[in-house]
Amino acid sequence: MTWLETVIIAVVEGLTEFLPVSSTGHMIITQNLLGIPQGDPFVHAFTFIIQFGAILSVVCLYWKKFFHIDHTPAPAGSNAWQKLIHKFRFYWLLFVGVLPAVVIGLLAKKSGLLDWLLDSVEVVAVMLVLGGVFMLFCDKLFNKGSEKTKVNEKKAFNIGLYQCISVIPGVSRSMATIVGGMTQGLSRKNAAEFSFFLAVPTMAGATLLDLLDLLKEEGAWASSHNITMLVLGCVVAFIVALLAMKWFVAFLTKYGFKAFGIYRIIVGGIIILLLLTGHSLAMVD
Repeated sequence: MTWLETVIIAVVEGLTEFLPVSSTGHMIITQNLLGIPQGDPFVHAFTFIIQFGAILSVVCLYWKKFFHIDHTPAPAGSNAWQKLIHKFRFYWLLFVGVLPAVVIGLLAKKSGLLDWLLDSVEVVAVMLVLGGVFMLFCDKLFNKGSEKTKVNEKKAFNIGLYQCISVIPGVSRSMATIVGGMTQGLSRKNAAEFSFFLAVPTMAGATLLDLLDLLKEEGAWASSHNITMLVLGCVVAFIVALLAMKWFVAFLTKYGFKAFGIYRIIVGGIIILLLLTGHSLAMVD
């Protein structure tokens, strides 16, 4: 991968990580357009590792949430465990929410399904279209949330179950978890913010697994160039995501999902048409 390719992919990741359009899907499409060989262990790892760069922007933007301990008194009659949970409730809810993704993600990775999906631009295109059609109607289906509804253990776990669907590239982790939050009675704004929070442990785990996989490979990937590309990709994705996140919350709260649904259908439809007519996505051979 060249410097320019790295910056382009990182910008795409930063722009799309928190939008309901599938950041992984867009990176796969971008890699195909740039003619970057698929199936390479470093390319697979790069796709996940720079996502963590974008995810760190959540910690930066919502640092008061991530570095806050609740010092208010626990409910009367609470035992020692309940008092501990009350104090670290934010982290506890993230732990509960990420459990389903840990199980499903590990199974998908161990079976080789995840690597196969990451090489399939066809899967991305189809899921973009299907997800886009769904998003045209999801505002009417689930737009009954309230700002007063709070996340509890059951809601966090259910949202985590929705997040598991995003193991399929093109689905969008953001879309799955935001819709999951809306089905639990959260407002679009609160559902989007919990989606951001849940992304941190989820992507941290995915990044760690990919780093471990890379370390098991022969040392050919660990060139100074590749390491520099990883660092550059993370930094660019972090900056772009930080700028995009606030805009997305404001836009989603005011306008909903419809515009993103139309975009997904157009992009996915164009890719399907190109593939069906025997054209390659690569701009260069």
